[in-house]
Amino acid sequence: MKCLRILEKAPAKINLSLDVHGKRPDGYHEVEMVMTTIDLADRLELTELDKDEIRVSSHNRFVPDDQRNLAYQAAKLLKTRFGIQKGVSIVITKAIPVAAGLAGGSSDAAAALRGLNRLWKLNLTLDELAELGAEIGSDVSFCVHGGTALATGRGEKLKHIATPPHCWVILAKPVIGVSTAEVYRQYDASKVEHPNVQRMIEAIEAKDYKEMCGSLGNVLESVTLKMYPEVDMIKRQMKRFGADAVLMSGSGPTVFGLIQYESKVQRIYNGLRGFCDQVYAVRMIGEQNALD
Repeated sequence: MKCLRILEKAPAKINLSLDVHGKRPDGYHEVEMVMTTIDLADRLELTELDKDEIRVSSHNRFVPDDQRNLAYQAAKLLKTRFGIQKGVSIVITKAIPVAAGLAGGSSDAAAALRGLNRLWKLNLTLDELAELGAEIGSDVSFCVHGGTALATGRGEKLKHIATPPHCWVILAKPVIGVSTAEVYRQYDASKVEHPNVQRMIEAIEAKDYKEMCGSLGNVLESVTLKMYPEVDMIKRQMKRFGADAVLMSGSGPTVFGLIQYESKVQRIYNGLRGFCDQVYAVRMIGEQNALD
């Protein structure tokens, strides 16, 4: 019998606007953020196994291959919820840097949900998959749909918005790991300047690139930049090399710059490569996934 094999793409996301309000009774923070997908993606290969087990493998030593892996958790959740008695092998080819504030693990989980929905013929809608995704992690719901959205609650309530104006995104990740939990622990909502999330949405809807650049904001920078001066240095260098606007993604440590014209991309990329190992130049995608 021929083994079924499904391929899924798992794109990274960046936050164009990230605001954090108070802590909720469940321990999570109330967030308000505009997220969009970029053309930097992991790839997942899902193959049905005769043996009833979940196998996850990746060539990246920083990616766990057991229940700590979010793609593993996605497979386990679907198996339990729908009584699936088949096994699956999930091979993850990483392109998104690990622990970078780019939702790599969440996007892998979302791709696993979409792929297993096809492999196991569950016929679930993207909304149903996104609801399941919220049980795995706050960013998984967004990653199931992809595209561009306003996320509220703890990140699982989504309102889809238009695709942002076309541009290039340069990302630079310093060789440090940032603890998201620690950043949130030190965050004080009363001591920061909050971004205007509505202005960002209006800029995207109007396809106004300049206004979009002027509306970038991330309150978590107030914590991470103090804790890790390297992140601040990358921000300053990216601006100096000519990026139109610069921001830290998520809780960091990755910094991204928006660039409208391709002619400037190579110069900024080369400049950053001088002192930062992990640098990427990609397009913004911002379009939603479809169930095919």
